[in-house]
Amino acid sequence: MADIATLLEVGGPVAALGGGAAYARAKHPAVYWSTVGLPISTARLLGSYASVMEACGLTVAPSRLRVLAVKATTNREIRPVPPRRGLIRPTTTGLRIRLRLAPGQEPADVAASAERLRHAWGVHAVYVTTVKPGVVELRLVGYDVLRRVQMPRKVDSGHLRIPVALREDASPFVRDYRTIPHQLTLGATLSGKSMYLRHLITGLAPQPVALVGIDCKRGVELAPFASRLSALATDPEQAAELLPALVQEMEDRYDLIKARQGIAPSTPRRGDHLRHLGPARA
Repeated sequence: MADIATLLEVGGPVAALGGGAAYARAKHPAVYWSTVGLPISTARLLGSYASVMEACGLTVAPSRLRVLAVKATTNREIRPVPPRRGLIRPTTTGLRIRLRLAPGQEPADVAASAERLRHAWGVHAVYVTTVKPGVVELRLVGYDVLRRVQMPRKVDSGHLRIPVALREDASPFVRDYRTIPHQLTLGATLSGKSMYLRHLITGLAPQPVALVGIDCKRGVELAPFASRLSALATDPEQAAELLPALVQEMEDRYDLIKARQGIAPSTPRRGDHLRHLGPARA
C-alpha cells in the first residue's frame, strides 16, 4: 500500500503537468511554445546540429589544414564540416539562427532540406532567407501562427506603410504605397479579401490621406468606414457619378506636376495623341 500511495503522490503531479501541457498546446500554442517547445527544440538543435546537417547533405569535406591539425593533435575521426552556426535567437513564435555557408554551397541547398530540418528539430515549419552572400537565416516556427493570428508588437510601419496581415513564417506583411503605389487584389470567396481591405483602411485612417470607396454591394463592405471616407458609392449610378470626379482630380494633379516642372498645362484635342504615329499601313 505504501508503494501505491507513493506512486499516486508522484504520478499525480506528473499527470497534471502532462495534461496541462497538452491543453496549452491545443488551446494556447504560444504559451506552450514559450514554456515547453522552445527549450526542447533548442536542445534538439544544439545536440543534433552536426549529424542533421550531414544527413541532409549540407556538409563539405574539411580543408587540408584542418585535417592536418586534427591528425596532429587528436585521434578523432575526421568528419565533414557543417555550415558555421551563429547564435540561436529565440522569439515568441520560434527560433532564428544564421548559417555561414561553405564555398560551393548556395541557399537553395538549405531550402531544399527545410522539411528534413523541421522533422529533425520538432518544429512546425522552417523557412530559409538570404541575409547576404554566403549567409542564410533559418526561421524556425514553433506552431501554426495562422490558427490564431497575433500581429507582432513591433512592426516597421510609417507613412503609407500599413501592416495588414501575418505570413505563415510569423513575419508581418506590410503594404508600402510609397514603394508600390498601385495594387489589384484578387481572390476566391472566403480567401480574405474583405479582411485585408478592412485592415488596410484601418491602417490608413489615422494618416493624412483621402480615401474614396466604391462598393456596389449596397455598401455592405465599406459602409462601416463611411465616416472616414471622403466619398462612398454604393451602387452603379453613384459610381458613374464618382468616377469622373476622380478622373478630374487625377488630371488636376498631373497639371500641378507639370506646372512644378515648368511645363505649361495644355488641353489636348481629340486625336492629337495619334498624330505622331503617322498614317496606318496596310
